[in-house]
Amino acid sequence: MKLLLTSAGIKNASIRDALLDLLGKPIADCNALCIPTALYGHPHGSPEATWRFISGREPRCPMSELGWKSVGVLELTALPSMPRERWETWVRAADVLLVNGGDALYLCHWMRQSGLADLLPSLEQTVWVGLSAGSMVMTPRVGAAFVESKPSITGDDRTLGLVDFSIFPHLDHPDLPENTMADAEKWARDIGGPAYAIDDESAIRVVDGAVEVVSEGQWKFFAR
Repeated sequence: MKLLLTSAGIKNASIRDALLDLLGKPIADCNALCIPTALYGHPHGSPEATWRFISGREPRCPMSELGWKSVGVLELTALPSMPRERWETWVRAADVLLVNGGDALYLCHWMRQSGLADLLPSLEQTVWVGLSAGSMVMTPRVGAAFVESKPSITGDDRTLGLVDFSIFPHLDHPDLPENTMADAEKWARDIGGPAYAIDDESAIRVVDGAVEVVSEGQWKFFAR
């Protein structure tokens, strides 16, 4: 699987170019599945916000509105109630999975419960585009500061660990006074492993273990 781990979606030309490179063809030729699940686990999630993500009416975090050939919805909480071969066909037919923000631990739980987490390693050509929690879920830990619902649904702050670094998103966001660089540095000390702080104009591209930061904004790498 090819990863584009963003803080706030496809916010600028550099991130869009990285997405196009990962897709290997125009957006208009690609079939997308959007995964809204993480937002249901967040204390500030709402039906209206979920609808905006799915319908492509969230210009602050562009994802579904990029001009895809088709956009479908994959709700992970529904998958355990249906035969795996049915929904697995949908996932394998998609060129890209667009994964909403919210509560990374809630998303992690349902990725495991649904079986999607087990399927990911076999999706070699599929592109995973994460938005905030949709990116953080791929990391080993999110840190106590990003455990949105306490106690967490998983019991701790560990996530899937499909990459070997953690992510502090929304760096220096004007609406998030707790997301300063000083906060990120404190968070990184607690994480104890390699980590990136990225603002909303930045993303992290991962292909075959090679990591590249794509940015028109601010970011910082914290070594182990």
